[in-house]
Amino acid sequence: MKYVLTIVALFLIKVAFAQSESPDFLQGTWKMEGKESYEHWDKLNGNTLKGFSYKLKDGQIVIAEYLDISKEANKITYTATVLDQNHGVGVDFLGTKTDSVFIFENPQHDFPKIIMYQKLNDNEIFVQVSDGQQKGFSYKMRKQRPQVAHKDTTVSNPNFDPILAQKLGGDDFGMKNYFLVILKTGPNKTTDKDFINQSFRAHLDNINLLAQNGKLIVAGPLGMNVYNYRGIFILDNIPSIEEAKEILQTDLAIKNELLDYEIFNWYGSAALLEYLPFSDKIWKSKP
Repeated sequence: MKYVLTIVALFLIKVAFAQSESPDFLQGTWKMEGKESYEHWDKLNGNTLKGFSYKLKDGQIVIAEYLDISKEANKITYTATVLDQNHGVGVDFLGTKTDSVFIFENPQHDFPKIIMYQKLNDNEIFVQVSDGQQKGFSYKMRKQRPQVAHKDTTVSNPNFDPILAQKLGGDDFGMKNYFLVILKTGPNKTTDKDFINQSFRAHLDNINLLAQNGKLIVAGPLGMNVYNYRGIFILDNIPSIEEAKEILQTDLAIKNELLDYEIFNWYGSAALLEYLPFSDKIWKSKP
């Protein structure tokens, strides 16, 4: 009862803006007290937590929903995608933080309108789901020790790793949507060497920054060709082509029109993300 009273009080707190912190304490597998219901969370990068909830039936996993917590600037968003509901479209909840409590709200949604996670200690969390008034429920979850992934009866691949698949954000085919950018020579024909060098130095620095922020996973130059194509980017975690174009304008060589680009939707393996940790271990010097 004391937890319910605590959360009711927290719901009355009005926070002026969403905090930029994310609930990293959620990483791992959690079991609902007294039930065979679980949540598993992975930290995909500095801005994204990926998770899914599932139940065990006859010792096998049955996934109920996919979860995502992402932060950008001062906004943190919780997205729940429930299987066989809402045509596969996720529902967003805007997050705020008070001490060890994260509250995610969507007043326009029918139910729930509020989802709350509170860290009790390193091994326990308290969760409440509510309409903000009388309807709702709450429960405690306890952290589980690492274990072999449960078997999903919908899977035909004997090597399927559901935790890895969810971490990488792949669909049932292990694929996901990206933006493929082909860089080409731009219309600016300046011969100012200092201007060119500064622009391309910033171009390389921006590549590193986008990679660190989880927005770019592949970049590299192309050999000489008749199309004046210079290189490629593969952009990730970007919801629309308009936002992708805005992000490309952070590249000074593109902004200064030394480079131009063509951009395409590209459907490729979600496993591309796995190469990034290894790529950081094999270079001797950066360009």
